[in-house]
Parts: sequence; structure tokens; C-alpha cells
Amino acid sequence: MPVSLEYKNYIMDLLSPMEGMTSRSMFGAVGLFIDGKMFGIISRNDRFYFKVDNKNLNDFEDAGSGPFKPHADRSMTMSYYEVPVDLLEDHEELLLWAQKAWEAACRVAEKKPKRKKRV
Repeated sequence: MPVSLEYKNYIMDLLSPMEGMTSRSMFGAVGLFIDGKMFGIISRNDRFYFKVDNKNLNDFEDAGSGPFKPHADRSMTMSYYEVPVDLLEDHEELLLWAQKAWEAACRVAEKKPKRKKRV
């Protein structure tokens, strides 16, 4: 089941204080971006994930969250972890976690080699 419009709008409303945030449909899910860096995913079946790296991964593990698994066979995971449901009720804390997710996305982007533009 694809992302429902109601759930997407709900998450976008919760994160609306994040300046410059945009969303883009991709592969049946919705990517959340700031400055071209994806920091969140709203997946099929209305599940919500933030980007993780070594600086914020423990927060998610301590909350009992698991990784995003994009395929039905569940063998592949990505560096996005499910947002704990109780955060959806604590808007200030949710925004702190969202900021940390965006910072993780920025750190990952810094490590990636730059692509050369085709002429």
C-alpha cells in the first residue's frame, strides 16, 4: 500500500517548522529533503524514518527502533531508522530528532565523492 495522502500531510505538518523542507515521491515512498539532502522517508504503509549515522544511531536503538528495509524480502537495510511513535506526540523533541537526522544527512553528503558534471 502506498503512502496515504493523509499521513504524508500529517508528517509534513509536524515538520513544517523545518525551514526549506521539501518532499518528493520516489518508488512508492516520499523522501524528505532540505538543501537537496534526504533526511527522512515516509514509506509504504505509512511508516516514518529519519537518517542515521554514528552520532544519532544510539537514540534510535535505545528507543527500540529498527532500520528501513525497502524490499519485501527484508534482507537489505538502509541508514534510516523508524521514528519512535511517541515522538509524534512531542513536537519539540521530534524537531530535535529531525534536525539531527538532517545533520547526519549533511555529514554523509560531505563524505561522498563529488560527481563530475557531464558536458
